[in-house]
Amino acid sequence: MNFRPNLPLAGVLPPSARPPMSAAQAGSSNGLAGLGGLQGGLPTGGLRRASASSSDDFAGALKSALHSVSDEQRRSAALQREVMLENPKVSLEETMVAMQRAQISFQSALHIRNRMMQAYTDIMNMQV
Repeated sequence: MNFRPNLPLAGVLPPSARPPMSAAQAGSSNGLAGLGGLQGGLPTGGLRRASASSSDDFAGALKSALHSVSDEQRRSAALQREVMLENPKVSLEETMVAMQRAQISFQSALHIRNRMMQAYTDIMNMQV
């Protein structure tokens, strides 16, 4: 099976290949006109409150994920230290698994950060 992560899905254009959209088109495109809280394509106060709480949820989830990565790394370092001190209660297998878990979680966090930065630069490069 061939996996190509950087190719867009069929029928979906990457943001750089899409034509610019006017504000009227953005407000009336595919189902946005039916949303409550939108008047003339502009969000009202209810929508701002909802987006503020969703950004808080996102920030909380991101913070929790980063703490989890940090905890994995601390646990791995502690187990490595115990193995070097020849603690009989700590097995080498357990230490190796903890090291791999810490490495995978850090790599995942790094990939997520890179994707978020790419999305940010794509948004900043969009013409308004």
